[in-house]
Amino acid sequence: MKILIIGTVGTGKTTLAKHLSKVYNVNYYEIDSIVHDDNQGGKKRSFKEQDKIIEEINKNESWIIEGVLRNNLEYLLEIADKIIYLKIPKSKRNRRILIRFLKQKLKIEKANYKPDIKMLKSMLKWSNEFEKNKGTFEILINTYKEKLEIRYN
Repeated sequence: MKILIIGTVGTGKTTLAKHLSKVYNVNYYEIDSIVHDDNQGGKKRSFKEQDKIIEEINKNESWIIEGVLRNNLEYLLEIADKIIYLKIPKSKRNRRILIRFLKQKLKIEKANYKPDIKMLKSMLKWSNEFEKNKGTFEILINTYKEKLEIRYN
């Protein structure tokens, strides 16, 4: 089974991916780690490099990919067997973002980025921007109704 977990920042995508990965003994991959090269200080990969990574992942019989769906990666909707969209109210997302930030600053939770005020502001901005554009996003994913599951956590 090839599972794509999508939603905006603070919806619980990584938490769900880790859980399903353990339950089904399947590797999970973060879209952010596909887009950015952690070994190169987070340098953004080209679209061609991202596609090559996904091509390698897709050779597996099963996988879980989670993250914010980017325009150049919309084809993930096509190749996934199941799409899980985490649709969480903005107030709950923003609360989760703040809690995550505090946990990362206190070194209770690991961060794949520098957890500073600039990043916190960016995440809150992304959460708010998603709210403005989610209609277009939902029209796109609803074209895959036969494999779409919406979770309201």
